Amino acid sequence: MPTPPEAEKQHTGPEEGDQPPSMSSPDAAPPAPPGRNPCCLCWCCCCSCSWNEERRRAWRASRESRLQPLPSCEACATPSPEEVRSWAQSFDKLMHSPAGRSVFREFLRTEYSEENMLFWLACEELKAEANQHVVDEKARLIYEDYVSILSPKEVSLDSRVREGINKKMQEPSAHTFDDAQLQIYTLMHRDSYPRFLSSPAYRALLLRGRSTSSSEA
Repeated sequence: MPTPPEAEKQHTGPEEGDQPPSMSSPDAAPPAPPGRNPCCLCWCCCCSCSWNEERRRAWRASRESRLQPLPSCEACATPSPEEVRSWAQSFDKLMHSPAGRSVFREFLRTEYSEENMLFWLACEELKAEANQHVVDEKARLIYEDYVSILSPKEVSLDSRVREGINKKMQEPSAHTFDDAQLQIYTLMHRDSYPRFLSSPAYRALLLRGRSTSSSEA
């Protein structure tokens, strides 16, 4: 008895158009990114809405981007003995000296607080920028690298300053982080600077300067 055509079709499996698309198929459309959730318009990354998920992915991608590092002390002009001694006169003189910042940054690295100097330098770079598009991008990177609670280089800021930054990030400007920069500057001045002045690294520079002065006499 001949087999009905319908029965033969049942044994041949589903039609090609009914097959699920292969994951490796070049024609398979990528999943659509999640839409921005209007429930969360801040940059604090503290909730699980889809918009903050996008921010987390952007942050992970931006970790490969780093601001231009400060040259090592060897790459800077060798400071004179007078300049080295002036660093002990005030924190401002230390921070206004490229060689001083480099030596101080190396000291902060030994205390696992180098991010404070990196953040301060990034803010200085941002304040010198006039192009708004570049300001937006640099502000985003600074936030994700030093302010976001997800960052391993997060600096210590109080809640008032953080709230102010979150509001300003709606329309970033070259001065978005001014309050935060001042707070970190004050922290380095009061906490790290006194220890730097008594550190072996700074004492060695002072002795080197005295030896140089004696040999020239």
